[in-house]
Amino acid sequence: VLKALTCCHAAVMSYEAVSKTDPEMFRKWRMYGQPKVVVKTETEESLLKIAREARSLGLNASLVKDAGRTQIAPGSITVTGIGPGPEELVNQVTGHLKLF
Repeated sequence: VLKALTCCHAAVMSYEAVSKTDPEMFRKWRMYGQPKVVVKTETEESLLKIAREARSLGLNASLVKDAGRTQIAPGSITVTGIGPGPEELVNQVTGHLKLF
């Protein structure tokens, strides 16, 4: 349940960011059914690396930090939302990861 909640936070954060910073990409994303893919990685460092790679390609990267209300330490990065963005760029960053 916690993983689903943090993924929802990432989706909303990404939605809000791209709607403001790239309205045309946001419009295309909505027009094509708002595609979403969830992949997994094992460490916080790998989440940060993915965010850096995404940003270097001009993609949005929304980092979700845990509030510390559960067993996870406050401030821990639990999810990185990438995009919405061009499929080929998103795949460049996440294509090697396994589906969740």
